[in-house]
Amino acid sequence: MSLGLRLRERREKFGKTQLDAAKHLGISNVQLSRYESDDRKPDPDMLSRFAEYYRTSTDYLLGRTDNASSDLLDSPGTIEYPAFEEFISNPEHGVFFKDYLNAPEERKEEMRRFWEFIQEKEKGRKPGDQQGNN
Repeated sequence: MSLGLRLRERREKFGKTQLDAAKHLGISNVQLSRYESDDRKPDPDMLSRFAEYYRTSTDYLLGRTDNASSDLLDSPGTIEYPAFEEFISNPEHGVFFKDYLNAPEERKEEMRRFWEFIQEKEKGRKPGDQQGNN
């Protein structure tokens, strides 16, 4: 399977349109279409962004492995992340992940946008600074 087909397969797995994915990735849907049709190859930074967004590895996207489920939420336990597993086992934290995984796609997108807002707000904050006072 080619890189383009793997990109499309991952996008479709998560129920995303090309427009949705392109918007999140900061590219045009025409550019994403060219990647998915193998008319264009992504640079290393873009490949990394694809892997992160589609919750898989660059090795999978490049065809070096057929294991697409190297991500944490898609297949817990395939890779050992004891700190993460301990974190989500905590009832206060784990409920967020369960709620997220069971939420309709519209709600997931709303949660992602909120998280991006928080991350943007915290950019440039130095260790020890009060939250929100940057």
